[in-house]
Amino acid sequence: MSIKFRPLTFGVTRVALREGSPGVRYMQADQALQPYPERLTDRLKHWAHTAPERSFLARRIKRDDGSLGDWQHITYAQAWATARNIAQALIDRGLNAERPVVILSENSLEHGLLSLGCLVAGVPFVPTSPPYSLISQDYDKLKHVLRTVTPGMVFAADARYAKAIAATVGENVEVVMAQGDVPGRAVSTFEQLCQTPAGPDVDAAMAATGPDTIAKFLFTSGSTKLPKAVINTQRLWCSNQQQMAQSMPVLAQQPLVLVDWLPWNHTFGGNHNFGMVVFHGGTLYIDDGKPTPALMHETLRNLREVAPTVYFNVPTGFEAIAQAMQTDDVLRKNLLSRVQMFFYAGAALAQPVWDSLYASQEREIGERIVMTTGLGMTESGPFGIFVTNPHVRAGDLGVPTPGMALKLVATGDKTEVRYRGPNVTPGYWRAPKETQEAFDEEGFFCTGDAVTWIDESNPHLGLKFDGRIAEDFKLATGTFVSVGPLRGKIIAAGAPYVQDAVITGLNMKEVGAMIFPTPAVRALSGLGAQASLAEVLQAPAVLAHFQAVVNTLAQQATGSANRVARLCLLAEPPTIDKGEITDKGSINQRSVLAHRAELVQALHDDTCPNTLKPTV
Repeated sequence: MSIKFRPLTFGVTRVALREGSPGVRYMQADQALQPYPERLTDRLKHWAHTAPERSFLARRIKRDDGSLGDWQHITYAQAWATARNIAQALIDRGLNAERPVVILSENSLEHGLLSLGCLVAGVPFVPTSPPYSLISQDYDKLKHVLRTVTPGMVFAADARYAKAIAATVGENVEVVMAQGDVPGRAVSTFEQLCQTPAGPDVDAAMAATGPDTIAKFLFTSGSTKLPKAVINTQRLWCSNQQQMAQSMPVLAQQPLVLVDWLPWNHTFGGNHNFGMVVFHGGTLYIDDGKPTPALMHETLRNLREVAPTVYFNVPTGFEAIAQAMQTDDVLRKNLLSRVQMFFYAGAALAQPVWDSLYASQEREIGERIVMTTGLGMTESGPFGIFVTNPHVRAGDLGVPTPGMALKLVATGDKTEVRYRGPNVTPGYWRAPKETQEAFDEEGFFCTGDAVTWIDESNPHLGLKFDGRIAEDFKLATGTFVSVGPLRGKIIAAGAPYVQDAVITGLNMKEVGAMIFPTPAVRALSGLGAQASLAEVLQAPAVLAHFQAVVNTLAQQATGSANRVARLCLLAEPPTIDKGEITDKGSINQRSVLAHRAELVQALHDDTCPNTLKPTV
């Protein structure tokens, strides 16, 4: 039976390859990058004049009891006028790249408007991970952000951030709040910024911005080191949006509508998706949900009401949506009514999730929605590589976007992919040593990502992911362990009960795995809601399931490098404070291994309770 997909055009399907020095090849799209605007604000201004009443941003109004009500909309005309007023307020304060605006907020209307005001004024903004303020107990990463960028203004959404501000923000830095205050400290209001009348200085400031103007600083998630401030210029952002438009023509084929939770302090949500909406004059419905047990219901509610034209999420989000669509007729009908493309990033998407999504789609609309993906990073804008056809499999990445060259460099048993193009950052702010180390002698950014061919006989199909070079290791026997592919196998074998797997065994005799379970494991256990996660993970049904997983993996193994010889289940979730989890929800292998070193040793010493080993 032939598989029918909802039609989707792929912008790049062929590449040009050339050989370099031994062990080096270069790869580019077979088409040139078309002209793009010098500033993202040019696109905002365009839409404000050509579609002034079109909704740009929308977010549900939060009621006094904390529940969420109807949507509040901001049109392009309103966004442009308010951004100009905010720009005037920033100009009046003499803010600049040496004294930028730090934003402490989840995605919100105020966050979006302040970002646009900064862009108009030519003042960089620094969207900062909310957990640095709201979850962290020591505020070390927030302090690091503030030390690195030396802000002239700190904006916070509400009083939840007051404690973090009091502990970290110097008295010489102006604090602006959308709501609430900071006890014992003078605070300006966001409304005051919005009501500052825009004058001729605003036009002059915007005219003075150009491709090399710094738009924002985005901090990397950090692993065992503190995060670095990635310089995002207007050239990086605008060229990357044009690259996306050429690789994904669907973005311009109808008015763009996104329903999106991805955080704006991360490049996927803040550059890729927010920038996409401004570039194409789309509408972004801010989703206050998240792929967690406590908040996923809000995402599902929004998707029952608002039909996106394209939809982006991380694997955990798609897993929850796939499960809900099996029984939720309204969700299935609305979400699939006009969506042209799904896109996942951040981690591996298990095959059972793909199968469930496809089954619901074929049941509802008689065809499949293409699930696309690619590869990128904060330093590449982020969009860099995108698939070439609808028959995508887990791990597929595709080919480079127009205007960006890939350098494929043999590194031991792996091939590292490196980037060069207008969408690549010029470096890290106030970190010349780290900047120099990040680029090779030809100016290619060294990603640390390993790739291999989808089909060696057909380079036009492109590349697939082969793990992170820094994550790979050798056993005590000298056998090389490729972490990325093995993680994918474990997640697939344990679905739907494996959130992620951390691979152990550096300098040990055997490979081990530590498993972060999904919330679904609670139902598998048969225990009530009052049971702790530790009790759930010791339930006979849970242990039996994972014993079967270990046995299956052992039967599939071809040698010690991919044979999981021991496995344990983790009741303690990954923490943001220790850098074990990134803002987009993916697990940082190196950080987990560093902070749980005693557990790793116990796993391999056979002193870890409930260790599971193959019985086949």
